[in-house]
Amino acid sequence: MSISSELSDDEKTVTLKIAGRFDFSTHQDFMQAYKSYPKGEKLFVVDLAETDYLDSSAMGMLLQLREHSTVQENNVMLINGNDAVLEILQIANFGKLFTIQ
Repeated sequence: MSISSELSDDEKTVTLKIAGRFDFSTHQDFMQAYKSYPKGEKLFVVDLAETDYLDSSAMGMLLQLREHSTVQENNVMLINGNDAVLEILQIANFGKLFTIQ
């Protein structure tokens, strides 16, 4: 498991990359990755390309990220999830809360 963050050249978007399991064991690292940016100022992209598993605690962390980023709706995008990850997000109706690509 690893979490990395990268700020775009225009400094408006933060990409969080999650590799491995996205579960409670990543809580501290995930929070540190996004809370280092001021609340409400950035668009966040969560890249799930290397995520092989996520559970309900991961979904809770995504909701916390959404609260941190919200100045306007759809300030968090979830991208590159594999079929299993996308199915979990779909079952949880996260498409109503996040932009999923």
